[in-house]
Amino acid sequence: MKTQFPIAAFQNIETPFYYYDMDLLRETLATALREAAKYEGFHIHYAVKANFNPMLLAAVKEQGMGADCVSGGEVKAAINAGIPAEKVVFAGVGKTDREIAYALDAGIFCFNIESMPEVEAIERLAAERNVSAQVAIRVNPNVGAHTHANITTGLAENKFGVNYEQLDEVIDFIETCPHLKLIGLHFHIGSQILVMDDFIALCGRINELQTLLREGRGLVLPHINVGGGLGIRYDEPDEFDVPDFALYFATYAKHLLLQKGQQLHFELGRSLVAQCGTLITKVTYVKHGSCKRFAIVDAGMNDLVRPAMYGAYHKIENLTSDKECEL
Repeated sequence: MKTQFPIAAFQNIETPFYYYDMDLLRETLATALREAAKYEGFHIHYAVKANFNPMLLAAVKEQGMGADCVSGGEVKAAINAGIPAEKVVFAGVGKTDREIAYALDAGIFCFNIESMPEVEAIERLAAERNVSAQVAIRVNPNVGAHTHANITTGLAENKFGVNYEQLDEVIDFIETCPHLKLIGLHFHIGSQILVMDDFIALCGRINELQTLLREGRGLVLPHINVGGGLGIRYDEPDEFDVPDFALYFATYAKHLLLQKGQQLHFELGRSLVAQCGTLITKVTYVKHGSCKRFAIVDAGMNDLVRPAMYGAYHKIENLTSDKECEL
């Protein structure tokens, strides 16, 4: 990675700062789109929570991707970047009236709903505007993921989505709402997933649920959203700078039994943008402890909080020396 950085240009820039390799970003986005395009009806919505830097959003817009948002601010950032509202999906368990109203006024594609109170709020605000809102029910599939416990989202114990036993009740209520149109089901089981078996298990649950809805209610919805979750290799970022999108999309193409005409939506975030970003920091002091030596740098938790939150690993490289540092 050292050769990718214009070291001389950094000498007069105050650290810490983030460096974004836009060429790598565009290559990654293009690869993901190219692999998704192999399968009819596959659509990518960039998960804005991964990074909402305007330059990165502009690159997403240039590639023709949609956006997955979990706050009103993210919806606004996506639309301000030029991403069409009809490609924006709005998820998140805590949507406020103001955020819902903004998204309704913008005319977004779909709300991914996560509770009955949220359904009631969207119906009320849509009625006030005399508009129809498209919604998809986020279903909690009770599927675990091989990732850190703090970033799993698909278990029954998690706060996200509607549990299986609540699904009929929610569908029944939506069908009574004149300003809501149920168009799909939404799922997301977690982040930083590198084991395809987790996604295969999700496909199995979706297949079961689709069968139940088709046979029990005669219901086949036009859109299925499987979220994101594809991880990246933090240990060897140079060797694996673009994730294996081919395997990821092929896994869903093989194991998910879509009904005729159904559209499949993905909400990829980290796997699209993480590799292009690097935190540049300088060593201020080397501190000699009784058992270790410590590199004291000018970046902190406010710049990179993930290691402190759940022990996330980020490879550290010395950009100004070829020698290994012994600390």
